[in-house]
Amino acid sequence: MPESGIVGYGAYIPRYRIKVESIASTWGADAENYKKGLQLKEKSVPGLDQDTITLSVEAAKYALKRAGIDGSSIGAAYVGSESHPYAVKPTGTILSEAIGATPECHTADFEFACKAGTEAMYNVYSQVKAGLIEYGLGIGGDTSQGAPGDALEYSASAGAAAYIFGSKDIIVSVDATYAYMTDTPDFWRREYEHYPQHGGRFTGEPAYFKHTLGAAEGIMKRAGMTADDFDYAVFHQPNGKFPMAAGKRLGFPREKIETGWLVPWLGNTYSGASPLGLSAVLDIAKPGDRILMVSFGSGAGSDAFIFTVLDHILEVQDKAPMTRPQLDENKIYLDYGNYAKFRGKILRNK
Repeated sequence: MPESGIVGYGAYIPRYRIKVESIASTWGADAENYKKGLQLKEKSVPGLDQDTITLSVEAAKYALKRAGIDGSSIGAAYVGSESHPYAVKPTGTILSEAIGATPECHTADFEFACKAGTEAMYNVYSQVKAGLIEYGLGIGGDTSQGAPGDALEYSASAGAAAYIFGSKDIIVSVDATYAYMTDTPDFWRREYEHYPQHGGRFTGEPAYFKHTLGAAEGIMKRAGMTADDFDYAVFHQPNGKFPMAAGKRLGFPREKIETGWLVPWLGNTYSGASPLGLSAVLDIAKPGDRILMVSFGSGAGSDAFIFTVLDHILEVQDKAPMTRPQLDENKIYLDYGNYAKFRGKILRNK
């Protein structure tokens, strides 16, 4: 039995959606360029009363249910996001109090574009592994931004995934971790700016693929493994095309990627993208399955993890809402006007 690993997980996706056609028709764009070229169909939209904190709280509550513990057991709670509601006031303290954590729970907010969620996971896992805390909570969540008419608007969406690490009743072992980072300014948002800017085609090369492949190849080499040794692979999902292309270059067949490939119907949840993909895999994974997860964050870097699913997962999978039903069922579609209102793109005169 491993000394530490994942003991609980949870995912939360808002019910609201907007289709690619609705965005494209507003700006006179060709929807097929996004549907076929980037393999995007629709995306989630946060409700008027939802933000990164509320999404993260819901995901954390589901993770606590699967772990079979209450919030007072959490020794550290870290939230990775690039849409923290406050510039100066932590998301982590609000979340910790909402789930019933004690004032002794160490909280912090993480930022590293879209890999802030895996940063949070890595840090709480490290603390549990070192014996500093009994349980730690790492969350990746975003209500991501895209300027009106910009290419990002077709994918920027909302969702959160939470992971509790501990040393008892482990459901998934962490077999290896790896990081690969460089100073590659492919995407950025300065202070006081509401929407990010990006380097267009440079977000693929030298950003996404260099770092995703670098981290994946590095961790597999360190572990002495190849694509054939894994049952599933989850990659950061800025669009539908990139993760499939990365997997193909690494030798993963499509069927090993599809379970965690949510982006065509979900959009890019930024810090929640690869953690949400992992949650969808864990919902149906069987003991002995091996999973490769590689995140990516602009600026730029990737975190890689190798997981092995353990027997205890069968006892917790159905203890909280699963990811795919949240994605596929009970959807409420918005037209562009209501979407713009929900996302604060239209300001009402007071």
